Amino acid sequence: MYKMTSQVFYRKWRPQILAEVVGQAQVTQTLLNALGKERISHAYLFCGPRGTGKTSTGRILAKAVNCLTNGRGEPCNSCPMCQATTDGRALDVIEVDAASNRGIDEIRDLREKVNYAPNQARFKVYIIDEVHMLTKEASNALLKTLEEPPPHVIFILATTEAHKILPTILSRCQRFDFRRISRTDVVEKLSQICKIEGIHIETGALMLIARASTGSLRDAENILQQLATYYGAEVSLQQVQALLGIAGDWRAKELVKHIVNNDISAGVATINNVNSDGLDLSHFHRELVEYLRALLLLKTGTDEGIDFTHDDISELKDLAAKASLPQILKAVKLFGRLEIGLDNYSTLPLELALVDCAMTIEEDKKEPVPHVEPEKSPRVM
Repeated sequence: MYKMTSQVFYRKWRPQILAEVVGQAQVTQTLLNALGKERISHAYLFCGPRGTGKTSTGRILAKAVNCLTNGRGEPCNSCPMCQATTDGRALDVIEVDAASNRGIDEIRDLREKVNYAPNQARFKVYIIDEVHMLTKEASNALLKTLEEPPPHVIFILATTEAHKILPTILSRCQRFDFRRISRTDVVEKLSQICKIEGIHIETGALMLIARASTGSLRDAENILQQLATYYGAEVSLQQVQALLGIAGDWRAKELVKHIVNNDISAGVATINNVNSDGLDLSHFHRELVEYLRALLLLKTGTDEGIDFTHDDISELKDLAAKASLPQILKAVKLFGRLEIGLDNYSTLPLELALVDCAMTIEEDKKEPVPHVEPEKSPRVM
């Protein structure tokens, strides 16, 4: 039986050790090796999409370097320092939101305080979130501290847009790239949460949540909690579709079939059915592009990077066999660059791309093949 809680799922189920961080094995194993050998850098840069575990990993690292029990691996989560860090009470673990503290004055204040020795911990750890939001002046001020940091200070910078950070800051940090979490990993984590929380939900519904979260575990956990709050302990696939306002992947697959078959009228009907049912056209468009991308990769002979079920891949392989590579490539280009609006004509970009794709294929079929006259053999005199 599911019991509503005042604590949101993404906070309640935040990982407390590196082994619990989902889908980032390349990051966590490297950090564990560094902790075991006591080769801790003075500055780290965690970059990647939102909801992939950057801040959580930073907090775990802060606990690990200051753990009173271990100090050379995973945090124990039972000593006073670990518990204080988990509860947000540790004086020597300072979190800074660079989106709201982005000016030169805030960074100057930070520079003054880093020189003070830690109050209780071994290291004073600064976790600066959304570091790309700092102004140019603030970034230059931070650079000065990163160039010659005190031995008792560790900086952990987190960002979703690493390309906006000064190259001089990047060069002074150990960089770790966090990847979007695979749907399989998201579904597995959600299944664990459901089992403990007493939520009964279909596997197909969990897969739909994973698709909607686009690789962000935090978004997936928020969606799951919203569903459980609204529907209770029993959640069906239809309820997930209704709450999210999405059609499920079968509509996108249906349109892909019409594109491959060059069936404009059936394709337009699918698009308008999605719209008339009040479903999210932007999500439908993302699903469509993802299927077209998978079709393109399968046509070129690879299934690497395709995050679909075996049944979906098998079905797409059959479609790829029917279509030509130029046809698929044209569809990917046309639908991939669309921007779906929210006005009364929101279906128009999809309809135009569908017609454009079909007309291009028809023109290619009609284009005459140039006739080349065979060379005449020279006459022998």
